[in-house]
Amino acid sequence: MTILELVDMAEKSGGGRGAKICIGGKSGVGKTSLVWTLDRDSTLFIDLEAGDLALEGWEGTAVRPRTWDQCRDIACILGGPNPARRKDQAYAEDHYNWLTGDRGCNTNEKSRDFGKRLETEEETEKRMAFVESVKKFNTIFVDSITHAGRLCFQWCTTQPDSYTKDGAVNTLGTYGLHGREMIGWLTQLQHIREKNVIFACILDEKTDDFNRKVFNLQIDGAKTGIELPGIVDELITMTIIYPPDGSDPYRAFVCHTINPYGFPAKDRSGRLSMIEQPHLGKVLDKLKAPRSKGASKELNHNLPSMVGETTAEEMSPDAVSSGHDIAPANKRKGNK
Repeated sequence: MTILELVDMAEKSGGGRGAKICIGGKSGVGKTSLVWTLDRDSTLFIDLEAGDLALEGWEGTAVRPRTWDQCRDIACILGGPNPARRKDQAYAEDHYNWLTGDRGCNTNEKSRDFGKRLETEEETEKRMAFVESVKKFNTIFVDSITHAGRLCFQWCTTQPDSYTKDGAVNTLGTYGLHGREMIGWLTQLQHIREKNVIFACILDEKTDDFNRKVFNLQIDGAKTGIELPGIVDELITMTIIYPPDGSDPYRAFVCHTINPYGFPAKDRSGRLSMIEQPHLGKVLDKLKAPRSKGASKELNHNLPSMVGETTAEEMSPDAVSSGHDIAPANKRKGNK
């Protein structure tokens, strides 16, 4: 078997570890403009939505992939070869070697399609220059997952999985392939340990059958939206908050899972407040700040005293899943 390496987490904590962040928000809330809050010299902006108007005057570097193949190529260059992939799959060693030029053969004898297309010497020089330029950035800003999902879905409709043996359209196969492709792409970017990767995504607000507000990330297919929160370190909702005292509304990041607004959020680091200033540079500084030696003591694993006074019946799985209120013992029926 391949020999694994034991890592001392106390020594490696925070060292060279990039943050993986997803910023969700309604259209027009200012997600794309967040790139202004990052260091322009170390940030690569992957412009999938052609959001040039929001970036007018920004002097950083952008790349504009127009196809799903180009999105996969960028992820492969940044993340390196994935040893879990088969030789003929995207992000495998053959894919990475073709992109970086380490092919072990003449540059005009092999292409990404394994001989279907030849590459000129000029194309090789341009590709190698692009590879070296992309690798120097420390922060990758993807705008947005929503549009990446659309490119992926369009690509999936052209693949054999989208058709039956008789040539009929197989919609179920299309969505299945789309889910696998998107998760594979996100996982490839997730494993770039030394870089920060920030995804922007449109947040949909809907009303369920009980007239409650429900928020979901706008991505084609259900699989990606369900699994994305488990892939990223930080799931942050960018929203406009209207203070109850009638003062001026303001933009903010909602960062905690338990929040009064019902927004999707998650803070794996434990370093962020529930409400943070909508400034990615400051958020990254917080995430990279060294944690104190007694950080484990800051975690509270205790239950509220009111829960400790409940009966076994009230704490049964059925009672909890049905959302029944758990009242303190001294306020239950019959107690005074």
